[in-house]
Amino acid sequence: MWKVVWATLLLLATVCAQRGYAKETKGAPKVGHVSVVIVGGTGDLAKKYLWQGFFHLYANQLSVERCALVKEQFLKLAEYWQLKTSEDYQALGKHLTEQLTQEGIVEAGRLFYLSVPAFAYADIAERINNSCRPTDGAWLRVVLEKPFGHDFSSAQLLSTQLGTSLKDEEMYRIDHYLGKQVVSKILPFRRENSKHLDPIWNKHHIERVEIVLKETLDARGRIPFYDQYGVIRDVIQNHLTEVMTLLTMGLPANLSDVKEVLRNKLKIFSALQHLDRNCATIGQYQNYNLEVQEELNKTKEYYSLTPTFAGIMVHIDIAQYEKMPIILTSGKMLDERLGYARILFKNDIFCVQSHNSVHCKPKQIVFYFGHGTLQYPAILVSKNLFKPDLMDTEWKEITEHKDVSVLGRKDSFISTENLLASWGFWTPLLHGLAKTSPRLYPGGADNGNMLDFKLLGREVTFANEAVVMIPQDHMGGSGAESFQVMQGKYRSAEMVSAWPEELIVRLAADLQASAEKAVREGGRFHLALSGGSSPLALFQRLARHHYSFPWRDTHVWMVDERCVPLTELDSNFRTLHDHLLQHVKMPYFNIHPMPVQMNQRLCVEEDSGALLYERDINQLVNASSFHFVLLGVGYDGHTASLFPGSKLDAHGDSLVALTESPAKPHQRMSLTLRAINQAQKVGVLVMGKSKHELVTQLSRVKDNPNKWPITGIRPTSGRLVWYIDYDALLG
Repeated sequence: MWKVVWATLLLLATVCAQRGYAKETKGAPKVGHVSVVIVGGTGDLAKKYLWQGFFHLYANQLSVERCALVKEQFLKLAEYWQLKTSEDYQALGKHLTEQLTQEGIVEAGRLFYLSVPAFAYADIAERINNSCRPTDGAWLRVVLEKPFGHDFSSAQLLSTQLGTSLKDEEMYRIDHYLGKQVVSKILPFRRENSKHLDPIWNKHHIERVEIVLKETLDARGRIPFYDQYGVIRDVIQNHLTEVMTLLTMGLPANLSDVKEVLRNKLKIFSALQHLDRNCATIGQYQNYNLEVQEELNKTKEYYSLTPTFAGIMVHIDIAQYEKMPIILTSGKMLDERLGYARILFKNDIFCVQSHNSVHCKPKQIVFYFGHGTLQYPAILVSKNLFKPDLMDTEWKEITEHKDVSVLGRKDSFISTENLLASWGFWTPLLHGLAKTSPRLYPGGADNGNMLDFKLLGREVTFANEAVVMIPQDHMGGSGAESFQVMQGKYRSAEMVSAWPEELIVRLAADLQASAEKAVREGGRFHLALSGGSSPLALFQRLARHHYSFPWRDTHVWMVDERCVPLTELDSNFRTLHDHLLQHVKMPYFNIHPMPVQMNQRLCVEEDSGALLYERDINQLVNASSFHFVLLGVGYDGHTASLFPGSKLDAHGDSLVALTESPAKPHQRMSLTLRAINQAQKVGVLVMGKSKHELVTQLSRVKDNPNKWPITGIRPTSGRLVWYIDYDALLG
């Protein structure tokens, strides 16, 4: 029997999915009436998918009847209830029990589908537990839609809250991707073709794995949800990660053993290498911020950092897959709607002439989820690999088709352990990217190659150096939007500003230009570099992209150093060495660390370490004038290791001095203002939203080096250039 009731807030539907009055056989699943309650039944998801899905389930049982009659019967079975208070749930539970008693129906179970925001899950679960549990051995199942939390901590909290009301076997966290036909066939395909796959399913034969989900639509209409989550939380942390585990997990002895499948998935999660921001590239389509301003009622000054595109590289630290890249990528406003997982195998055949021969083409297996040029789901295997065995009668072999372009049960739900393992893996990356500005892209075919990315060891970078799109009105101007790196003035000196990635590209290019000019004119380039976190991206850029940099003719000096052994992680020189020096070919005698450790002690004035470094500068650097000095600036206005209130005038004509920091380690060695101001060019790098208040404040203060040491940077005859990213400049 079917029944439906309507009210004003949330929706109830009761569905007799299996009706019967027959006696149950011992050990068999209970047969009888199933009540289905859709909480949030008037929402967007329910309107688009849930009602349609339940109708098809009902219609499949009555396939001999006319559709119009089936629809009429289905609508008569719906009841619309308001489920707002605890009393509402009590009334619902009482109604369900009384209805079954009156009609003499055996109850098999109750299914609650929570099509509501995740913040409401815990309260609803508590009310279901208190008022709506079935009796007499009938089962309870509560289906939960993603998102299951925002990060590891929130997912753990939500799981704990739900666990006070529901047993784990009663919770069904649905991932609709696991229900896709091809995704559900990944493990069976691997099992049926294990004789072909086992020898080649490893790092020696696989070049890389790609898991891709491309969308052409924007986020309009979903902004209140999407702006809190972004593309990684929306589809990569869940859908694409699940596909990755299915492709890489060990095959269970029994594919139907839910517990064994879970154990094998968790083994993969435990072996995933840590992700940081260098493992990902992120983007945002051009109109997204305007949509955010409109739907969230934000001002024109508001700027969202939520990514709508991401390309991420993952590695699994087990012998089978060691150093084998797995690429996960997804985005909105791309050129086509497409989803696939591709295993690209290494091809050891070099074709001299017959490039169209089957042996010359890529060896690959593609799990094609649908859409794109093929339109239907399929598993594609290159002819130069093997002929696959068909899994069951639902699949058929197709040997002739157009080329497909892919460039350009409880185990269908997510367990608590699986969920927390996934969030545990992704949360560090999400936190690392929280303040990173995404690359803007126009959307659709106009994206061109802007979002192409390349793999460099364990890191991912965009493949091209296109500058980014800045709305003119956001920059204080007017007119159409365009791509630009902004140049201007700051504190009466030159300023270059751009988004972080483009700013680093520009600074690296300026450094190489200065180096080439110095070597061309005098045979040597003297570069002084400071510590801190700001220059790390620059060091990596120089090491990986500037292969023509004249390193052999470059001398590297330190602007400042902490008084710790040079091998310790706190050492500025150790940071410089790890991120730059060890990656370039430079004579060791061209590297000049500050002598902070002498006579087995640190920064003792009697050891004359500062005088020794000053003597080296005088001997090797023409007129003691560095070609380029790169500085940062601290929140208190300090630069190098010159801190507020340290009486900088006392350094006199010295080039190097011992100084005191308010933060540990307190003792420092630093170039003085005199040494810095003698340079031919001084660059000050300022990055990050956290520096916006400082940038604003410095723009207003007068020169006062004792209070604001950075204001004492005034090159005598050289140039001062401020490199400030838009986060620091605009906030």
